[in-house]
Amino acid sequence: MITAGTLHKAPLFDTPAKLDLFRDITFKLLANYTLSLRAWAFFKNHYHLIVGFEDTEVTHRTFIRHLHRELALRLNEIDQSPSRKVMYQFWDTELTFEKSYLARLNYVHQNPVHHRLVPVANQYPWCSAAWFEREASQSFIKTVYSFKIDKLNVADDF
Repeated sequence: MITAGTLHKAPLFDTPAKLDLFRDITFKLLANYTLSLRAWAFFKNHYHLIVGFEDTEVTHRTFIRHLHRELALRLNEIDQSPSRKVMYQFWDTELTFEKSYLARLNYVHQNPVHHRLVPVANQYPWCSAAWFEREASQSFIKTVYSFKIDKLNVADDF
């Protein structure tokens, strides 16, 4: 699981077009590196991803550096702010226990509700909840959504 924020928690991705850019750049790089995306949530000043790195030679740090560089280049071009630092730091957690993985899947899907952006997670267009509910089996959805997330230790004070 990867979480990262903008410098000083600045709301740099503050329009639907910029959030689309955030999502699209991320998805393109994930595809280029043939990484397996399992959950995502993009916000005006941070993001959460659950990504599988098991079938690739790229490290998570290489991917994150490339992602943050691309985000800065494209956003700074749009905002006409050359050389502005966009992303500040990141936190990553290797999910090795099934229960930890399932709880964090739920956490990422529910994050727009946590931030009070929507009443139901699948209503937030820059989050994987709607995709997950379309693509996963009902039993898996029920299992993931049953995991409590209120006591997870995730950097998310944005």
